[in-house]
Amino acid sequence: MLNGLIDLPWWGYIVVALAFTHLTIAGVTIYLHRHQAHRALEMHPLPSHIFRFWLWMTTGMVTKEWAAIHRKHHAKCETPEDPHSPVVLGIKKVLTEGAELYRLEAKNKETMARYGQGTPDDWIERNLYSKHSGLGIRLMLITNVILFGPLGLTIWAVQMAWIPIWAAGVVNGLGHYWGYRNYDCTDAATNISPWGILIGGEELHNNHHAFATSAKLSSKWYEFDIGWMYIRILEIMGLAKAKKTIPQPRFQAREVVDTQTLEAIITHRYDVMTRYMKSLRSIYAEEVEKLRTSHVALADGDRYQRFKRWLSRSENAQPASDDAEMASVLAHSSRLETVHTMRQELIALWARSTASSEQLLKQLQDWCARAESSGIKQLQDFSRCLKTYAV
Repeated sequence: MLNGLIDLPWWGYIVVALAFTHLTIAGVTIYLHRHQAHRALEMHPLPSHIFRFWLWMTTGMVTKEWAAIHRKHHAKCETPEDPHSPVVLGIKKVLTEGAELYRLEAKNKETMARYGQGTPDDWIERNLYSKHSGLGIRLMLITNVILFGPLGLTIWAVQMAWIPIWAAGVVNGLGHYWGYRNYDCTDAATNISPWGILIGGEELHNNHHAFATSAKLSSKWYEFDIGWMYIRILEIMGLAKAKKTIPQPRFQAREVVDTQTLEAIITHRYDVMTRYMKSLRSIYAEEVEKLRTSHVALADGDRYQRFKRWLSRSENAQPASDDAEMASVLAHSSRLETVHTMRQELIALWARSTASSEQLLKQLQDWCARAESSGIKQLQDFSRCLKTYAV
C-alpha cells in the first residue's frame, strides 16, 4: 500500500504522467478552445462532459472564464486590452506569469459578461465546477496518491504545471513571438512547430489566428495537428462534427477582375497577403540595403533591424509609436513607399468597411491597374496572380 494500488516500473510513472497531461491538453484544445471558445465544431454531450470533468480535476479552469479570456484575446489582439500579449507586455512576463495573467483577467466582470456568452450554465456547472473550481484539483491529488503512492505527488505536480507552462506560457508567449508564419494575419501570431503533438496542435498558432473558426489547425501538407486527428476519430464515432476548416485557395487562368475575383480574394485574404510579401521580398531586401548605406537614419544597427521587422510585420503587431518613424524612412525610397502603400490598400479591401461590393470591386480593379502600370515587375506579376484566384 505504501506504493499505492498500482505498482509500476520507473518508466511506467513517466508514461502515466505524460498520458494524464496529454489528456488535459486534448481537453483544452478540443473542448475549451475549438468547441467552446470558437464554436468550430459540435460535440456530443458525452465527450463534452468528460473533458469538462477532467479539466476540473486537473486544472480548476472554469469554462466560461477560459472561453471569455480567449475570445477577448482574439478581439483585442496585440493591443493594451489583450489579456496576454507579449508584444504589449513583453515575452518574459507572458512566459513566466501566464497563469497569473489568466487569473487576473478572470476577475474582470466586464470580460466575463461580454465574451463569456454561450458557455455551460447547467446545475453541475453552477454548483460544482464553477463554485468549487479548486475541489477537483484536491481530488486529483488524493486519487494520484491512492493509485501511485508518494510518486503520485510528483505526477500531480507535473499535471498542475503542465497547462500554466505550455498553454498560458508557451502558446500565449512564444506563439506571438517566435516561429514561422504561413499567413500574414493582422497580428504577430506564429507557428512554433509544424508538428502539433506536444500541445495538441496549438503549436500551429499562426494558422489558428488566420482562421480562428477552423476546427483543423494544420494547413500545409507537412503540418500535423494531433487535436484534429482526435476530432476526426470522434466524428467517425458520431460524437463530433467539424463546422469549418481552413479554406484552400483555388486558381484558374483569368484576365479579368470581377465579383468572383473579389470574393475569392476576401476568402483567401491571408494567403493573398502571404504571397504578396513573398513576391516582394527581393524589393524589400534591395531597397533596405540601399537605405542602410545611404540614409543616416538607418546607420544605427538597432534601428536598421527594427526597420526590417517593421516591413515584414502586420500593422497590429507594430507599436503605434513607430508609425511616424517608419513613414519618415519610407519617404526616402519611392519603390518601398509604393509597395508598402499598396499593401495597405489591399488590406483595406477586406477590412471592416461600409463600402458596397461594387465599390470594393472598383477599388480592386483600380489597384490592379496601378500595379501593372507601376513599372515594378514584382507588382505587375503579383497583379496577374491576383486575377487567378477562384472561388
